[in-house]
Amino acid sequence: MKKILAFAGSNSSTSINHRLLKHISERIQGHEVKLIKLTEYDFPMYSSDLESERGIPMDVKIVKNIIAEHDVLIIAVNEHNGSVSSYFKNCIDWLSRADRNFLKDKKILLISTSNGARGAASALEFTKSVLPRFGGEVVESFSFPSYADNFQDDKVHNEVLDMGIEDVLTTFSHEVEESK
Repeated sequence: MKKILAFAGSNSSTSINHRLLKHISERIQGHEVKLIKLTEYDFPMYSSDLESERGIPMDVKIVKNIIAEHDVLIIAVNEHNGSVSSYFKNCIDWLSRADRNFLKDKKILLISTSNGARGAASALEFTKSVLPRFGGEVVESFSFPSYADNFQDDKVHNEVLDMGIEDVLTTFSHEVEESK
């Protein structure tokens, strides 16, 4: 059994990415899944001056250690204006300053959603290209389009998308089980 950590890159109290992430996390069988909210930790806006004056914030160290305690990550990536949110980028900046390889040997499932037809695909692609720089391996990803039309009452209402999620989770589970 693997220890899986799940979190969304959104700081919105009504995050649709967090809701989809919760749904995905509940579908995973045979592993221990811990869902956290990054907003419960203080990540000040990154600045090299701030880092020089005060060092790495304690909450950044705490999140880095929580990540280190888990074998696998599921990250929901939100999108602002065709890119990752400044909040999520800031979290990645701080975590990478605390430890350049904070994702070392982590298998990662990336998901994204938005109310648009592309499902935050631009932010997902950006994140897929960036996370390996910090030691992570993105083994599966998917974007969930038109959230408001396809997800209500904590359920996927589009059969094709639901089957797609199941396929991704099956492939992801096989990858996770084969890892050391």
